[in-house]
Amino acid sequence: MTIASHKTKQDTGYLPREIHGNHNVNWEDILLSVERPGRYIGGEANSTGRDRQTAGVRFALAFPDTYEVGMSHLGMQILYAIINSHGDVTAERCYAPWPDMEARMRRHGLPLCTLESRSPLGSFDLVGFSLQYELSYTNVLNMLDLGGITLHSRDRGEKEPLVIAGGPCVFNPAPVSPFFDAFVIGEGEEVISEILRALSEQKAKGQPRRRRLEALARIAGLYVPDIHTNRERIGKRTVADLNAWACPLQPVVPLIRTIHDRINLEIARGCTRGCRFCQAGMVWRPVRERNPGLLRQMADAMLGSTGYDEMSLLSLSAGDYSHIEPLLADLMDRYYDRRVALALPSLRVETLTKSLIDSIRRVRKTSFTLAPEAGTQRLRNVINKGNTEDDLIATAASVFEAGWKAIKLYFMLGLPGEREEDLEGIIALGHRVMRESRGRGQVTLSLSTFVPKPHTPFQWQAQIGLAETLARQAFFKKRIRNRNISVKWNDARMSLLEGILSRGGEGLAPLIEDAFRAGCRFDGWTDRFRFDLWDAAMDRTGIQAPDYLRGRELTESLPWDRIDAGVSRDFLLDEYEKSLREEPTADCRTGRCHDCGACRPGGPAIVGARSSAIALPDKIAPARQAAPSRGMRFRFRFTKGGPARFLSHLEVLTALLRAMNRYRLPLVYSSGFHPHPRISFATATAVGLESREEHGEIWLALPPKDMAGLLAQLNACLPEGLTITGMSEMLLTGPALSEMVRGFEYEATLPERPSGEGMSHIQESIDGFLAGGTFPIKKEKNGKTVIKDIRPLVETLSYDPQGGKIRLSVRMEKEGTVRVPDILTEVLGLDRETALQVRIIKTKTLFS
Repeated sequence: MTIASHKTKQDTGYLPREIHGNHNVNWEDILLSVERPGRYIGGEANSTGRDRQTAGVRFALAFPDTYEVGMSHLGMQILYAIINSHGDVTAERCYAPWPDMEARMRRHGLPLCTLESRSPLGSFDLVGFSLQYELSYTNVLNMLDLGGITLHSRDRGEKEPLVIAGGPCVFNPAPVSPFFDAFVIGEGEEVISEILRALSEQKAKGQPRRRRLEALARIAGLYVPDIHTNRERIGKRTVADLNAWACPLQPVVPLIRTIHDRINLEIARGCTRGCRFCQAGMVWRPVRERNPGLLRQMADAMLGSTGYDEMSLLSLSAGDYSHIEPLLADLMDRYYDRRVALALPSLRVETLTKSLIDSIRRVRKTSFTLAPEAGTQRLRNVINKGNTEDDLIATAASVFEAGWKAIKLYFMLGLPGEREEDLEGIIALGHRVMRESRGRGQVTLSLSTFVPKPHTPFQWQAQIGLAETLARQAFFKKRIRNRNISVKWNDARMSLLEGILSRGGEGLAPLIEDAFRAGCRFDGWTDRFRFDLWDAAMDRTGIQAPDYLRGRELTESLPWDRIDAGVSRDFLLDEYEKSLREEPTADCRTGRCHDCGACRPGGPAIVGARSSAIALPDKIAPARQAAPSRGMRFRFRFTKGGPARFLSHLEVLTALLRAMNRYRLPLVYSSGFHPHPRISFATATAVGLESREEHGEIWLALPPKDMAGLLAQLNACLPEGLTITGMSEMLLTGPALSEMVRGFEYEATLPERPSGEGMSHIQESIDGFLAGGTFPIKKEKNGKTVIKDIRPLVETLSYDPQGGKIRLSVRMEKEGTVRVPDILTEVLGLDRETALQVRIIKTKTLFS
């Protein structure tokens, strides 16, 4: 298989020097001054390079959180692949800017743009948000505002895009309905194409905004608030057969480390366990499984197109997948030599067999989390958790015996019917699990506050208030003294706000808008959450928390009643009443049908892992190799420029390793608990620093047959600006590459060429520095002020007034070297803002 370049010189549309006609703003200057600039550069492997100007419909997929969170979301990857498979449609991506980037955008009047073409959100035909968490609502408003889109749908003009939303939050769309033109209820694989066809037809006819909304309202599963004004019930869309949707096979590969930095292989969808607190387990019914053969093909295709070394098998309950053990064993055998680790993030205690544990530990021991949810069997019966304390202890013993040193246990506080004995039970369980490690393990108790979500049997229950949550947290602070047991909990104020936003109606929209205008952003991030601003906004809008946290009467109408999530109200009521009797309900996959309504006549029913005839692209066949114990040592050179200069050293390392994995280079791995490829670098380059000459070493099991072909293939897989320029074999013995570095040569171009007095000042500063024997500067390190003499570290320093260039060579000593920005600020006297705009290039690495 030939690995094609994901980006060509002709279609790169990112990193323009000037942005959107604003000739006073340099995009690179903006990126140099913000945290993690790799969030904003785009150009990732497998991102689309389609001509956006000729597209019939332009769709912006918007995720109201950071790039690293949004790029971890499988749903966005699926929709991106499906939309871009249409010949006349293009999908581009946009994520919420971090506050430092937002501040610069607002200061310079810059709109929020997509990564692919840097087009403002307001220039698209359709903007689709994925609403995964209620505390992202202020980010939605911020993105609309920054993108030049009117916040309220009723006020939007004819040329503004239609704004739609999907995801779990839209099962109660009421709190944010004034801000959206339409909501997609349920699963999006099929309905997204129907939306695109309808909009394409309407656009071709030149139909006004109202006609476009009416066309969307005719599509099953779409709720259009401005059209559906007669309390129509909107039923969710469900994909009947996952085997018909083998996507994404070429997911976009992020340039920076993301929250879940791995392949997400969805093995099944839906759950029939019936946990009464779990909204996902209710609304995503029925259970549908993918065929194991198809999963193997998908895994091959995704590993070959991404270069990842970890794969997560996704399902609400991975252990319930009917072929989980043979599938896991097969994938482990298939990818063992490539050191691909497998993760099962959603395992129920009772499904975690010794066979599964042994399979997981073969390559790399990923983290282990178990979710008892409640501390006593009585309360587990109330919530219908379906496992026992003995199940938990037996599983914990097997995990520790297999070599894991730490286990995290998830529990909820404030469950219906909770008593003090249930809290004591959590502590007792923690001690019992810890004892299974024989004193060598660590147990973390993770406590979250229960939120009674819509479309669950507990939707009528009350949520405990802030004072009650804090009291329960204090209960654990006082009683846990064992150093091997730690306790973590969610911010009680966040849970309070989540409860309000998830259970309210349209009357909450003014609160959300008020909080946004007050400055609330990233409310799901502990270090950004401003409850004081929300509290003040609630006062201004007259919102009282108890009105939303209270229990609901069984006869009263609920804000989400117009949404049909697939499970019947009678079923939810029956489960609610069973919870009061502490009566569990058996899983319908192993017992009788409980008539929940998900498997409706003529609609989707439980679909098993039957055969599939999906046509998949060519793939590189897996091959085993007998790697020598030590391997062969190769030294390579590479450049780091263009967009790639905004990547950190770790991000450069990841990009190089993924390119090597895609090419199937026979890497040699370390031994131990977490095997990793044997690769090292001469030095680490800072974010924003360009380099014409970087050096690294990699150990290979076998020598490349065609070195020139190897470099061409690797470079085709690397992001723009990162290029391997040479590779040669080295002796196995000899000093490490980092030990041979004696210094570096740099070139720095000043933002504006000084003249007259300014030029004289620079030259005088350089002359004074070179003439002196010492030049101490103050540096902050680990909270302490350190005095460092940088004069002995600088060998040459000169200024070329014609090009406005500073050239210097510096030494590398055991205690380190000197940074070029320190020369610019401390020696030449540039202020920090100006120094950040200086283009710095490492021109050479000097070896002893």
